[in-house]
Amino acid sequence: MKKKFFVSMLSLSMIAGLLAGCGQGSSSDSSSDSGDSSSSSTVDDSASDDSASDDSSADDTAADSNGDVTITFMASQDWIQDAEMELGEKFTEETGIKVDYQIVPSDQYESLLMTKINSGECTDLFAGQSSKFSIVTQFNVEKNAVDLSGESWAGNVDPAAAEELSVDGKLYGQPIQDVSACWAVGYNISMFEEHGLKIPTNNAEFCEVCDKLLEAGITPIYECVSDGWHHVCWTEAAISATQADPGYPDALNDNKATFAGNAELTKMFTQIKEWADKGYMGDNYMSNQYADAPAAIASGEYAMVLYNQGLGAEVNAVDSSFSPDNIGFFVNPLCDNQALNVNYCGPSRFVYSGSQNIDAAKKYLEFMASDESLAYMTENVSKFNQLPYTNAPSAYSDVIQDFYDRYPNKVAVFQASVKYYNPAWMDIGKDMSALFLDEMSPEEVLEDIDKLRGEQAAAASDPAWQ
Repeated sequence: MKKKFFVSMLSLSMIAGLLAGCGQGSSSDSSSDSGDSSSSSTVDDSASDDSASDDSSADDTAADSNGDVTITFMASQDWIQDAEMELGEKFTEETGIKVDYQIVPSDQYESLLMTKINSGECTDLFAGQSSKFSIVTQFNVEKNAVDLSGESWAGNVDPAAAEELSVDGKLYGQPIQDVSACWAVGYNISMFEEHGLKIPTNNAEFCEVCDKLLEAGITPIYECVSDGWHHVCWTEAAISATQADPGYPDALNDNKATFAGNAELTKMFTQIKEWADKGYMGDNYMSNQYADAPAAIASGEYAMVLYNQGLGAEVNAVDSSFSPDNIGFFVNPLCDNQALNVNYCGPSRFVYSGSQNIDAAKKYLEFMASDESLAYMTENVSKFNQLPYTNAPSAYSDVIQDFYDRYPNKVAVFQASVKYYNPAWMDIGKDMSALFLDEMSPEEVLEDIDKLRGEQAAAASDPAWQ
């Protein structure tokens, strides 16, 4: 499979220079060295917030003996791709400004980021999930981030993505990833054909598929609870509650409704617990890791995984004999969902307002939003098919386009439509782990989400909760 790649104004000399930076490890290997001019580092799993803060705060205004500026950029694992670090090297060549990428394990990132922001010791650039709700209640971007509305690239950001990064018409962030991609069930097409399986259109049909795979000695679903966040992506099926009651998200935002007691959400958590109990996720789903998903699918031991639309290329990278076009997709079938879950929120770059290197950080954002950089990211990151910029190329394969065409009904996920849901993501992950281990019931998980949202609302002095 090749991407249908349409590029205009792409400099051949730029591409030649960029290709010289290739060859580092997978983006999941966040300790890989990206060269002399820009670097990446990780915060060790056992490092405390205080020690991590001390280690990096000295770098915030770092300069080498020649007076070259180094900007620091902290992000969660898997948010910064190898291709971005390669562009970072090119940025250094052109400007003399070095980039120190500080990659933090995903289960520690949110806590460490908020510690740094609240202590006034944040890195020059920090990554955070966009959301018109979260950037106010969680990051307080009007205080802690720089207004980017006047930057040359700001007008190129897709309006829907820009809305999730704006407060009172001012843009505070820059999208990092493709928000057109969604979490869907990626499946081995030839395996389905071999066993006479069809794309399921509801939960009952999905269970029938899983039962037949188990009978054939194949683990139906690769799940990886240990990362803390991936299994929560299944809850994007909560859009079924919106379809049952289009006013439900607004009622939640006005504190006139709760998660607890909602029939669709109770069904969602009940069904995913049933999947685990029936063995659909295998024996090791609590300890599996997200980074191993492509290899797990390539092995033939597993048939499906909840993933974005770059899965085919990533499996092919593990096993070149496995065609990228042998991975198809269908929507998450929990609650009999048949709508496409859309989300214009995603990892984004912010310039810390307390940075001593604001101008240098802005130059980095300008570079990353250029025609050439967006084209390079699209060509070299398999899951990036349409970055949210008007000057970004489009690169959908036939298989992926077929997937999108199959589901014309699109519904916004709770991360984008419901206040205080996204900040509770990792805590919901802990509750779901307890659910799998029979330590919490579906109703208790929903009650805890209400509690978590209430705490966020109180911290934000939300009048609906007063």
